[in-house]
Amino acid sequence: MCDWVRDCADLLSPIVRHMQKIILQSKKIHTDDTPVPVQDGSRTQTRKGYLWAYIGDNNDVVFDYTSTHSRDGPVAFLGDYSGYVHADAYKGYDVFFEKGKATEVACWAHTRRKFYDSLTTDPKRAHEMLAMIGRLYDVERQAKEDYMDAIALNELRQQHSKSILDEIRSRLEDWSIEVLPKSPIGQAVGYARGQWIALNRYTEDGDLDIDNNLAERVLRIVAIGRKNWLFAGSDAGAERASTIYSLIASCKLCDIDPFEYLRDILDRISTNPVRKIAELTPSGWKRYLEIYK
Repeated sequence: MCDWVRDCADLLSPIVRHMQKIILQSKKIHTDDTPVPVQDGSRTQTRKGYLWAYIGDNNDVVFDYTSTHSRDGPVAFLGDYSGYVHADAYKGYDVFFEKGKATEVACWAHTRRKFYDSLTTDPKRAHEMLAMIGRLYDVERQAKEDYMDAIALNELRQQHSKSILDEIRSRLEDWSIEVLPKSPIGQAVGYARGQWIALNRYTEDGDLDIDNNLAERVLRIVAIGRKNWLFAGSDAGAERASTIYSLIASCKLCDIDPFEYLRDILDRISTNPVRKIAELTPSGWKRYLEIYK
């Protein structure tokens, strides 16, 4: 079975490489990472490798495997990308953003989590901040319920979210001189202030999201998998797993059956012209079916 997976991954890898090109043409990219145990050469221990998820505009997902958690992984993958990047505050992205081509969009869910973690030590401030962040999400919920397009959503944010953000900033500035920097609430305040420009960026464009939860949801399939397959047998095995994960995760976002997709693609890939490789990606396959069925 491992050999079958290996052979399938090798066949499917050109599709994933094409998906990477598509993602790098997107207006925005969501990205996050998760560790995976990888068996070392001695076969008696495991070490940490990392799978980085990158999601583009068309629900294309590419997992990129790296043997370390260094900045080299995202820097190499994103290259000269010049759109918006939804990410957490991982320092490894700083070098990429310092190039000045891409624009960072921070995550309010990460920020909220830090204030939630300070509930037991400073409940008054934490509850107040959680309530204000909740109002930001109320705006997003209203837009979703009313099926607003990007233009309408941006107008709604300008009318309501901007004033809430002003309130939040005022509280953060007041608290920054009142709390101990290394306390849980102090760290939450410091995180929010340090990310403030990027945290406000989602209000500049209705196509941007308030958080990076999309990437976190995609990474759950890896977290669930770890409980079953336990570890990758080698770096090469983890790279092949990233190929399979890329296609399965894309199928889930495109709302298509992964089994039907893979059965059809594996039959066609060896004879499919290179110029039509876009039809073999999950999003392209779905469009193909909608046109010809």
